[in-house]
Amino acid sequence: MDKKKLDYFRKRLESRQHDLRRMVSRTQQDGRTVDEDSAQDIADRAASSYTKEFLFHQSNNDRQLLQMVEGALDRIREGNFGECISCGKEINSKRLEAVPWTRHCIECQEKLEQGLLEQTSP
Repeated sequence: MDKKKLDYFRKRLESRQHDLRRMVSRTQQDGRTVDEDSAQDIADRAASSYTKEFLFHQSNNDRQLLQMVEGALDRIREGNFGECISCGKEINSKRLEAVPWTRHCIECQEKLEQGLLEQTSP
């Protein structure tokens, strides 16, 4: 991959990383403040519990995406960004454009989703 394209993806990933870090931090803070009004009513407590669970789930998803984005930035630094981690083939540029943190080419991703390829940690 040429340097100009690599710089483009690095900037996109760094921007996404910054946004995700901010969202994770804000969601954690929101989760902490949900119970501060110490609702007395059982319905209020249920709503508060639901909100807290929702924020936890959202924060967890954002953290996982943040890990994938940081993994892609590591691959840029290591010089193997854009290569499938399973088969080593170059990942299609349209796929990278849509999901720049992807680790697999489309064929390996399909195998992974069908359970034919073992999941590796990010």
